[in-house]
Amino acid sequence: MTINLTQNKNFKLFKTISAVAADNKQSVYIVGGFVRDLLLDRKEPTDIDFVTEQSGIDLAKAVGKALDPNLKVSIFKTYGTAMIKFKNLDLEFVGARKESYSEDSRNPSVEIGTLNDDQKRRDFTINALAISLNSENFGELIDPFEGQKDLTKKILKTPLEPSQTYSDDPLRMMRAIRFASTLNFTIEENSLQAIKNEAERIRIVSMERIMVEFNKIMLSKKPSIGLKLLEETGLLDLFLPQLTALKGIEEKEGQTHKDNFWHTLEVVDNICENTENLWLRWAALLHDVGKAPTKKFIDGIGWSFHGHEFLGSKMVKSIFYQLKLPLGSDMKYVQKMVKLSSRPISLIDDGTSDSALRRLLFDAGEDLEDLFILNKADITTKNSKKQEKFKQNFEYVAEKIKEVEEKDQVRNFQPPISGEEIMELFNLNPGREIGILKEKVKEAILDGEIPNEKIAARKFVIKEGEILGLKIQN
Repeated sequence: MTINLTQNKNFKLFKTISAVAADNKQSVYIVGGFVRDLLLDRKEPTDIDFVTEQSGIDLAKAVGKALDPNLKVSIFKTYGTAMIKFKNLDLEFVGARKESYSEDSRNPSVEIGTLNDDQKRRDFTINALAISLNSENFGELIDPFEGQKDLTKKILKTPLEPSQTYSDDPLRMMRAIRFASTLNFTIEENSLQAIKNEAERIRIVSMERIMVEFNKIMLSKKPSIGLKLLEETGLLDLFLPQLTALKGIEEKEGQTHKDNFWHTLEVVDNICENTENLWLRWAALLHDVGKAPTKKFIDGIGWSFHGHEFLGSKMVKSIFYQLKLPLGSDMKYVQKMVKLSSRPISLIDDGTSDSALRRLLFDAGEDLEDLFILNKADITTKNSKKQEKFKQNFEYVAEKIKEVEEKDQVRNFQPPISGEEIMELFNLNPGREIGILKEKVKEAILDGEIPNEKIAARKFVIKEGEILGLKIQN
């Protein structure tokens, strides 16, 4: 089969590479994800991999010179690869190779091979497809493992025996599940069983590499596809046991609670309909993570998960540390979302004070809208009347908060009187009294004792300063 590349936006580039390879007496083929996505009619990736049966580095140097003598060619001698950034593309060139693996590493021993050897070492048949750029068969699809047929059937299979494929490079297990989630493909039965059998091998893979694949699952249209497969194969329990701890339903005295693991997966899918924000999706994944350690049966009341939001927010830091995820602002954002996840629902009552609304505004700040997206995603009841009622409740809270915000302006709160002004007022040097008075001003505004205004705050500080034994300077 020949692929018509003449209409491809990169056709001119491909012809240039073909001509350079011919001049240098080298073969050249496009391989991997670019070919797969071209055949799936998906948006083509901006990284394109080329294989030659000679030196990938030599070909890259020659291509770079032909495209633009000033182009930088990044060379990685250890791996026999070279990279060129050309316009908005990342072009990678590699010599065809065959690989062998040791038991305790996913880094293979590499030796020179043929195109067929290179295709054999690929993770899945759909990624083992190649398109020739050689002049004698330009555009020919080379498909030794029937990857095109698997694309049509939406099946993920390994080119070689699956257990060996996953044992050699256990990251491929994560990649299989990632492709199942992002492409909505089915993992072939023998391949799925092999992942279950080889799951423990994931321990030799760095957590950073695991998280790259996991975050791609989290950014897919329906992450539950991948999350269910991770649970089914036993992989999830190996790197995120705090989540699998939510599985199961207990019954006591005829009372049960929902399965918080499967509920969580629904919440993640729900939130993905309304946000591309990876960390808000993570907040949905971890919003109930504190329920396993706080679960308790109380006689006469039933199952309780009291304080699960607060414990869950504390668990976020240790989970991010364990998973080698960033511990800065992204982690703090997820902590904040988890901690506040149940707050809005408690404000639905008509008797809710303006003080409680101000405090939610203050605590959520600029992330209030994200918190409401999370709250709405948390509605997983199948009863349409209940769904509508819950959504109306959140709209009601949002409207009340809007009214308070317009009146009191406490979102992204800045104190109406600064520490410097307090120091000048009482002729003080920096010290604990300044912090005490600023905190008292904040609490007074949030409790509605004084308006969020400079004059009122100044009068309040003078009064509170006198209680602390401070004297105003004339």
